[in-house]
Amino acid sequence: MSRDVIASVDVVSADIPLTDPFVISRGRISVAEVAFVRLTLEDGTCGFGEIAPFAALTGETRDQSAGDAQRLAATVVGREAGSWWDIAADLEVAAPDDPAARVGLECALADGLARSRGVPLHALWAEHGGVADVRERETDVTLPMLDDARVQALAESWVGRGFRTLKLKVGNPDIEKDIARVESLARRHPRVDFILDANQGYDRAAAATFVERLASLHERIRLIEQPVARDDIEGMASLCASSPVAIAADESVFTLPDVQRVIAAKAAHVVNLKIMKSGLAQTIEIARAARDAGLGLMIGGMMETRLAMGVSFSLVLGFGGIDHLDLDTPLLMADDPWVGGYTYDGPRMIPSLEPGLGMRPKSS
Repeated sequence: MSRDVIASVDVVSADIPLTDPFVISRGRISVAEVAFVRLTLEDGTCGFGEIAPFAALTGETRDQSAGDAQRLAATVVGREAGSWWDIAADLEVAAPDDPAARVGLECALADGLARSRGVPLHALWAEHGGVADVRERETDVTLPMLDDARVQALAESWVGRGFRTLKLKVGNPDIEKDIARVESLARRHPRVDFILDANQGYDRAAAATFVERLASLHERIRLIEQPVARDDIEGMASLCASSPVAIAADESVFTLPDVQRVIAAKAAHVVNLKIMKSGLAQTIEIARAARDAGLGLMIGGMMETRLAMGVSFSLVLGFGGIDHLDLDTPLLMADDPWVGGYTYDGPRMIPSLEPGLGMRPKSS
């Protein structure tokens, strides 16, 4: 029997407290509700994946996704890990509306395959149009929609630790509050750049006003992310045509047809990739289409531990062309359930050259 035949799949749920509530225009959480997938090959090699949906954005819950992953696991056992791309395609057909469940299995499968081959996970992406560029990168760090005093305190702390890009959650119904907060942070931290993420919080008029009022800061605003509703492609295109700041599509792009619509309408300068909203294989397809169309690439996540973030970081290292990193959520958690793998040094992300993700559960 082939050494990379999948022998078993296990799914275990975990709750990980956050250091501060994570508040955006679409929801609020205080605990990361995740599930971990352990996929074991016939030779004993294990690969790990993570399920971390954000219900306010995707409609999925952890318990639903974990159950779906356990159900889908039956279709994976007995197959060869080397055919992971074909397995991913089959999972997409079986569960098109369950990307978080799929990605837990896809990531565990890819991690197990890379470990069985003795190569880092990023080395797999050359097989799917990647251009490896293995070096340290810097991530931004997110400031949620908390009260002004707490946001200012968090900004002081993160800047003191060396972060040079703050991702500020906006989308307040009163845009004056958002504008005042951006301007205040910009004055206090003159050497810091910003990503402003509305999570669909504005209508077209408010988004246009927001962009116009912050025109004087446009050289320090790297991106304005998903300012209007995900289905308002025309509104996104209108902003793209007039904004001095790059407009990024996040919730507007879950699938390959989504990004094709955005490309055709010229509705984004940058596409934000998230494995948890699209699935791993679909994320690679989206990235390839956006890159081929000349769009910039950003990569982020839901409220994910270092495991899922490590998969996204592997795409940065092995796929190429991903210039905007929003891979900070493990830094917002009170505990790291993993040992090994890539590490953080302030904003710096230091790659791992161990096989697969190089991680193992802290409790094992």
